[in-house]
Amino acid sequence: MSWYRIVVTFVTVLFFCTTVVQAKELRVLSEDELIIQGLLSDEYGAYENSRQIFGKLYDTTGAKEYLFREVTSSLLSRSHIPQSIKRLKLWDKAHPDTLEVKRLLIPLYLTNQQVQEARTQAEHLIERSTEPRDLDLASNPYLYTGEFKKALDLLNRVYEKTHNEDVLLRMSVIMDEYTGERKKAIQLLEMHRRMNIVDSDQLYFKLLELYVKENDVNGVLEVYKLLYEKNKNEKYLAKIIDAYAYKGDLEGAIVFLEKNKIEEKILYELHKAKKHFDKALILADKLYHKDKDPKWLAEKAILLFENAKDKHDTKMLNTMVSLFDKAMALGVDDSIYLNYYGYTLIERKIDVKKGIKIVKEALKQQPDNTYYLDSLAWGYYRTHACKKAYKLMKKVVDREGLEEPEIIEHWDAIQKCK
Repeated sequence: MSWYRIVVTFVTVLFFCTTVVQAKELRVLSEDELIIQGLLSDEYGAYENSRQIFGKLYDTTGAKEYLFREVTSSLLSRSHIPQSIKRLKLWDKAHPDTLEVKRLLIPLYLTNQQVQEARTQAEHLIERSTEPRDLDLASNPYLYTGEFKKALDLLNRVYEKTHNEDVLLRMSVIMDEYTGERKKAIQLLEMHRRMNIVDSDQLYFKLLELYVKENDVNGVLEVYKLLYEKNKNEKYLAKIIDAYAYKGDLEGAIVFLEKNKIEEKILYELHKAKKHFDKALILADKLYHKDKDPKWLAEKAILLFENAKDKHDTKMLNTMVSLFDKAMALGVDDSIYLNYYGYTLIERKIDVKKGIKIVKEALKQQPDNTYYLDSLAWGYYRTHACKKAYKLMKKVVDREGLEEPEIIEHWDAIQKCK
């Protein structure tokens, strides 16, 4: 909207407000002019002004349309509620069984906290109308009085006729929090979803809330899958992976990621965790060619060794060493890779001194890492530096105990070292 239009609008509304006062005093405006002012006041949210205008029109003409607009403006402005009730009841007395009066009296009474009076009007309304909007409106007083089953029955009748999602969501809240029918609420929401008439994500969020309360991980997982399929939002993908991890179903996560051809880095880690080394090798090679990150060379070296049936195979070991050396030359210095490479050089007696040197580089990053200390102790053992080996290995045993087979093996051997 341009500045000119904003100014004109402001002046126009100001003019409407002043002319209403003038109209009360001078009666200079025609009915049509007052109608236009009232409608424009509604449009700009000036409901108190609108109430006064339509009230004057009703007093002047006695036309019910002006009364109903006056009362509607009173509701929207939440002002003069008792006065509006009184004026509407006078009309109702002269013109009984007017449905529009019932429709207005219900929210008026509720706004004025006259719940029983609103309930009485609701009873009259549902006796005379089966229209969805009337059943919906009539349900509100029953919610206020705690008659949740009655309110739910009315809303269910509305939903059966309209399949309105907002109505269904309100029903699900009542069923979950007040009538103890959470599972039934889930069934209704799922049925609505499967009918492919979902209007917004609110239905999915409500399903998630209910599935979480039921501790139904499978339900949560399926809803997040639907949200991801709909929006492709990475936060939903993270929730999917978390759900699979919570279930301990890494294979299910792998199938999901492979089917959707997404998140190759996560898929790589899952294949690695499940020891699918052949598939992980293919992915590592693909990822290296895609982003040229040298860490994938180190990953390939680890996978090559882990996947080998013969850990002493010379060709495999030479390829592994070549991959690690290339990765380190290109800048890979993560302590995890350094320790793995260094320990392998030591354990396989490929180049023990080189292995010790590399493990020491890892320890510069994490001086107290017991796995790295164990690797270095084993390197000293291989070079017969028994005192150094014993000192380091004792520190490992003191911290970790003798639970892991590799620590037990190394400790026994180093204790015998002379």
